[in-house]
Amino acid sequence: MLFNLLCTAAVLVILLPALNWLSYRVMGGIIRRRRPVWDLNICCGKTDGGGVNVDIVKHAEIPNLVVVDDIYQLPFATNQFEHTLCSHTIEHVEDPGAFFAEMRRVSKDVTLVVPPLWDLSAALNLFEHRWLFLTFRKEHHTLPPHIPLPFARRIQERVGQKIRA
Repeated sequence: MLFNLLCTAAVLVILLPALNWLSYRVMGGIIRRRRPVWDLNICCGKTDGGGVNVDIVKHAEIPNLVVVDDIYQLPFATNQFEHTLCSHTIEHVEDPGAFFAEMRRVSKDVTLVVPPLWDLSAALNLFEHRWLFLTFRKEHHTLPPHIPLPFARRIQERVGQKIRA
């Protein structure tokens, strides 16, 4: 019994980081590099999308950075952008529907990159994420089905949300 438990723990210790690396670094990188220039890279962090980069704080020196106070009211005209990338962000926000609607207002095409269910360490990250996206795909052009991540709000209210969008 103890041996089985230790074997399961060892597999999880190896498998979970490997799946996260595959999901975030490999597949996420492929999606980000699919276009040489993203007209709008929303909640960019430290990644230059080649066009306008937007975030709620300045994480690094990147070109064309616009710091915004409200992700639900972006300072851009309707359909100002052709292609928008929103990578690993929408799972952090208070209202994914309103955020997606605002991205759709300013851009003709929105690409969402979300943690898929098979990347358990990202999908179930209670310290950062508020939403669990019910999808095995990483890339979406519509808002995928989602539910509140169980216990995330309670934990984040007590210890703070590690990454806030």
